[in-house]
Amino acid sequence: MRAIILFGPPGSGKGTQAKLLRECLDVPHVSTGDMLRERVRQDIENGARMAAKMQAGALVNDDIVNRLVEERLSQPDAAPGFILDGYPRTVQQAEHIRRWFDAGGIREVVVSLAVDYNEIITRLTGRRQCPACGTLYNLVSKPPRQDESCDLDGQGLVIRDDDREEVVRERLENYERQTRPVLEYFRSTGSSVRQIEAGNQPPEQIARRICAVLEEGFQENGSLLESRGKSAENR
Repeated sequence: MRAIILFGPPGSGKGTQAKLLRECLDVPHVSTGDMLRERVRQDIENGARMAAKMQAGALVNDDIVNRLVEERLSQPDAAPGFILDGYPRTVQQAEHIRRWFDAGGIREVVVSLAVDYNEIITRLTGRRQCPACGTLYNLVSKPPRQDESCDLDGQGLVIRDDDREEVVRERLENYERQTRPVLEYFRSTGSSVRQIEAGNQPPEQIARRICAVLEEGFQENGSLLESRGKSAENR
């Protein structure tokens, strides 16, 4: 089983790249953001409180997110591998999932998408979504044919609460404070970590570069996994 962890600040293109990689690699795309929004929509497990945190740009409790991820990764379609998008976001989550990986003999490659923060703010505050079908647009890079209306059903587009500028800036501050150390954690524990510049290049071009580094990363990670297993035996 192979685990691909897409890493990067909000708006760096993790979701877009996960969808492209899913089509190429035929493994599921596991987005904690999507799972949490579905929990909120169905009002499952204190959805209102989770919604308030997400709208404020804060992170949801580690235990809740860890449980959601474990449940999803235990489903049959994730047996060959999976693409994690938006998880782990804290060192505690990273420690938790690494123990889960080690117990299952899973190899992970971390792909870090690097994008300038000013570009991220422009990207996210320009996003719009159809409230009926969920189609996403961007006023700069992917505008609708008719201003503020969905191309598919004509519904008026809306701004997601977590795409408002004040929330975007809060999310970026949270990333620097809580999530960037996760990348350092993976580096310090011997995981294969690759950084990809993901600024103004077309998504398909970025995806091709990711595929190349994944192949290299998994070849390298075979020996790392063996070393980790021996270390565990000696503890």
